[in-house]
Amino acid sequence: MLLAIDQGTTGTTCLVVDAELVPRGRGYREVPQYFPRPGWVEHDPDELWDSVLEAATVALADAGIQSTDLSAVGLANQRETTVVWDRRSGRPVHRAIVWQDRRTAERCRELPRDLIRDRTGLVPDPYFSATKLEWILSERDAAGLAFGTVDAWLLWKLTSGEIHATDVSNASRTLLFNLETLDWDRELLELFGVPESVLPRVVPSSGIVGEADLLGARVPIAGIAGDQQAALFGQACFLPGQAKATYGTGSFVLVNAGTESAVAPEGLVRTVAWRLGDSPAVYALEGSVFVTGAALQWLREGLGILGAPAESEALARSVESNDGIYFVPALTGLGSPHWEPEARGLIAGLSRGTSRAHIVRAALEAIAYQTRDVLDAMAFELDVLRADGGGTQNAFLMQFQADIARVPVEVPSERETTALGAAALAGLATGAWSSLDDLAAAWRRDARYEPELDPSEAERLLGEWRLAVRRALLQD
Repeated sequence: MLLAIDQGTTGTTCLVVDAELVPRGRGYREVPQYFPRPGWVEHDPDELWDSVLEAATVALADAGIQSTDLSAVGLANQRETTVVWDRRSGRPVHRAIVWQDRRTAERCRELPRDLIRDRTGLVPDPYFSATKLEWILSERDAAGLAFGTVDAWLLWKLTSGEIHATDVSNASRTLLFNLETLDWDRELLELFGVPESVLPRVVPSSGIVGEADLLGARVPIAGIAGDQQAALFGQACFLPGQAKATYGTGSFVLVNAGTESAVAPEGLVRTVAWRLGDSPAVYALEGSVFVTGAALQWLREGLGILGAPAESEALARSVESNDGIYFVPALTGLGSPHWEPEARGLIAGLSRGTSRAHIVRAALEAIAYQTRDVLDAMAFELDVLRADGGGTQNAFLMQFQADIARVPVEVPSERETTALGAAALAGLATGAWSSLDDLAAAWRRDARYEPELDPSEAERLLGEWRLAVRRALLQD
């Protein structure tokens, strides 16, 4: 039995997974977010840790096993979220600054874009970790402090402060990591004023890092990956050209780009997907869409026009079309392929006939449009797009995605592919599986959506969507 920990933006999921890659127990705990100012988003690192312990306890009980029955732990995490803590006390010196946070947008405009893109595969954007870390360190002495993305923080806690490390996939999201050398880049550290002493050691995604002191047992920690790379792995996208899209708070489209590091097409970033032991690193092209499921949350909590997210499918189907309504959910700027932190959201095409059903439908359609924009930037000829995350429970969205992307969409039988990816990485390192072929054979499909919409109608809708995006970008 393996324990997979998936620490996400809105909650922590833990799965107990068997040797067939089938979940036998589940646990979940929500985590609060804090919004001290407009555009600022934070977590309490101690609450993240508590959520892991609570979700793991529930998952073990659900599986009917003890922590001593576990053979290994795999860890996936929300990426880019930045934690800084005191090495001696183990206490955070500031709340964790979440990947959604935009407080460093002005600083990002000053940064050398070409240098950063060449070294890291990324773009200067508040989304990534370095400017968050720079902001936290700007008013305090870095001596005796430790930095990490959430994986490093949880690894530190799991090992009672014995291990300060991060895997290559998470390191590649910081703006401080060189994709060619697979190590921290000294010139970038100087650019952001980050001393090497605060950095974690970089380790492979699959390999025993240390032992967790978990709920009374010592268990090897053998897999670590950022949540989106873990989902790509959990979706068995092991060959170049295979792609997945995760539909959650945001949406993240990744395609396996093989073992060669090269400059990403405009509008996309290149990142490390994973590294299995001493094998060459595998890279991925990625498009990050900041607000998708979060738009439905805003319709519910901000505007009060939607109840539970599950209601969105019925509402979308209750109207024959979007009636010319387009919702550009640039509530925290726009990510790929635009990378414009100053963009603001808009709802275009309103009339006296517009109902809440039209707006909810437009929010769902916007998820598919944004994914299509990323796929176009990738310029890969896909045979299929594998989908995961909470949004895959919405059949309207999945069908519309297939229609707009003009590619079949496959949904696996187990939707928690991020956690499965963490378990698979740990299991490879500890002998639960001997090869990627074994893991590929364990992948199971639940549903497949074929494109049904007339291609000319799909292109018409896409054209009107892109006009609305131009307005959000203040270009019209």
